[in-house]
Amino acid sequence: MEAKPSDLLTAAPPYGHVLCSEKWTDSALVRALRGGGLKVIFENELHVADFLLPNKSSILYISECDIIAGSSYRRKLVRYRNASNSFQELVLVERTGLSEQYFSALQRFVVLELGLPLLPVGGQAEASQLIAQMVQADGRENIFRRSSCRLLDPLVLTLVQQIPGVGRVKALTLLQNFSSIQQLCNAAPEELEPMVGQALALQIHSFFH
Repeated sequence: MEAKPSDLLTAAPPYGHVLCSEKWTDSALVRALRGGGLKVIFENELHVADFLLPNKSSILYISECDIIAGSSYRRKLVRYRNASNSFQELVLVERTGLSEQYFSALQRFVVLELGLPLLPVGGQAEASQLIAQMVQADGRENIFRRSSCRLLDPLVLTLVQQIPGVGRVKALTLLQNFSSIQQLCNAAPEELEPMVGQALALQIHSFFH
């Protein structure tokens, strides 16, 4: 019996696989995922999401072109937030020289108005590395859930250490005080300063905003 679109949004792909919107068929991102040993399954019934992962994470990718083209991506983000499915959402946003001037407004809209976790990436190559790490990480638990997460999850450490100036020790310190990537993303510099100092606190805040 053929799966209904609603069924596709409640069933995670097998471990080592990525369920991917067909619009990414010839992309550099998909080529990089395959080059890293992942199996990519294309599907045209993912609705707004671009990628579904085995740990029940759903990813929406906002490209540099999306941002520069205008505000239509905002409607896509709202539909993504309102989608009724069992996956936990994550928004990846291309933060480049061209999109930098729009990033702060986009960050406020995604994180503060929609309540979605956001991670900036430099492009499709960096995004593919992040997705591969999420797929290959130990366990199936989604680290971007809105409640608590395992403080010493190696994937969480990897993500936090992507912030310039944050090594393993400081990443551990941050994760002992913030229970999720979402909380760290929303933290003010004054909240970060006691743990990492003023300069790095500003740098961490700037990374997310």
